[in-house]
Amino acid sequence: MAINSDVEDWRGVGSNDSGERVWLLQSPSVDSVQHLETDRRSGGVSCMGAVFIVVNAALGAGLLNFPAAFNMAGGVTAGVMLQMFMLIFIISGLVILGYCSQVSNENTYQEVVRTTCGKVTGVLCEVAIAVYTFGTCIAFFIVIGDQLDRLIEAVAHDTDGTVSGHWYTNRKFTIFVTAVFVILPLSIPKEIGFQKYASALSVMGTWYVTIVVIIKYIWPDKVTPGYVPTSSSSWTAVFNAMPTICFGFQCHVSCVPVFNSMRRKAIRPWGLVVTLSMIICLFVYTGTGVCGFLTFGSSVSQDVLMSYPPDDIAVAIARAFIVICVVTSYPILHFCGRAVVEGLWLRFQGEQVEVCVRREKRRRILQTLVWCAVTLVLALFIPDIGRVISLIGGLAACFIFIFPGLHFLGPLFYSWHGLVIFGVFMVTIGAFIFGLTTTNSIYQDIVS
Repeated sequence: MAINSDVEDWRGVGSNDSGERVWLLQSPSVDSVQHLETDRRSGGVSCMGAVFIVVNAALGAGLLNFPAAFNMAGGVTAGVMLQMFMLIFIISGLVILGYCSQVSNENTYQEVVRTTCGKVTGVLCEVAIAVYTFGTCIAFFIVIGDQLDRLIEAVAHDTDGTVSGHWYTNRKFTIFVTAVFVILPLSIPKEIGFQKYASALSVMGTWYVTIVVIIKYIWPDKVTPGYVPTSSSSWTAVFNAMPTICFGFQCHVSCVPVFNSMRRKAIRPWGLVVTLSMIICLFVYTGTGVCGFLTFGSSVSQDVLMSYPPDDIAVAIARAFIVICVVTSYPILHFCGRAVVEGLWLRFQGEQVEVCVRREKRRRILQTLVWCAVTLVLALFIPDIGRVISLIGGLAACFIFIFPGLHFLGPLFYSWHGLVIFGVFMVTIGAFIFGLTTTNSIYQDIVS
């Protein structure tokens, strides 16, 4: 947000003591009364509003991959237990990010990491955010292509599985048209405030998808179930489901601004907000994962909606909702990635603020065009969403485990030995998940 703001909004940019600020060693209680009085006067987001925003940030296209993740984990029991285990660290990471944001007085995930953990870790965090948002945008284009294919089949009544010979129904053409005429115009603007109404619609859409999957499991229609495994084939197979879970629950990058927008910026209400939000997400993801997996078994597709027949009306509406969700989410992810790339570029060039602001529009349009073009080209040649999620899901583990865990190793918690040990444990688990899943994903792609 600071990168794309006007000149008068640049406060403290380029300061040499960003990693050694005096309030970093102070307790949040020093300024808590002043902060709370300011928040009450200026207004802000209520706790229930914050819950809705956090749920909105977490729910998305990753929902479609959860039945396949349960299949990889080896069944319902393994999938649910894995989610419950990871939920402890997900909630802990969100709470510690809010605490460190309050202490460091920073409003974005990357700046909190930069201030608390140092400049080098901050740069690594910015690079990770840029790569993660870039990969997620690729996954969004793949989802658009998958759903539009089935919607076109439903409209054309091609229920026999034959491929239509019309050029305008080709998958690559439909993705290209959606990218150029819908997503690109939504991604170029400097601000994305207009997306708030569409985001609410996308959340309702994901809930509708979950309801459809559950109903189709209870009352199956034109579905041929496959073998339903009850145990994993190996211990590493369980960890192969972690990228999808991390990708689904990863909302940490977006939650730091949410915490700073709350009417009462305190750790206790923030802890309640993130706990309730993650419980809601847990029910949504578990309902979709369990029912979708039990409906199709080992034959479930990486995108669960692709397993249903194209002529099912309820599923067709779910596909339309997912397309809306993805189309409205792409500009938001691109906005975050563009801001990080812009910040890295400015630090690398060392340009003056006034010069950068004058050239901001030209850089923004160029960055948007390049970003959309590259993600579109890659999406046209990547076969399914599972391959993308297996890569960026491992990177999501860095935002959930590694970077929050590094905060426990900073000067804020040196005297709290239990939290330091917990931080070492989080960093170790995050590094293990990232290394194992990323290596396995690359190996599978090479073998394929």
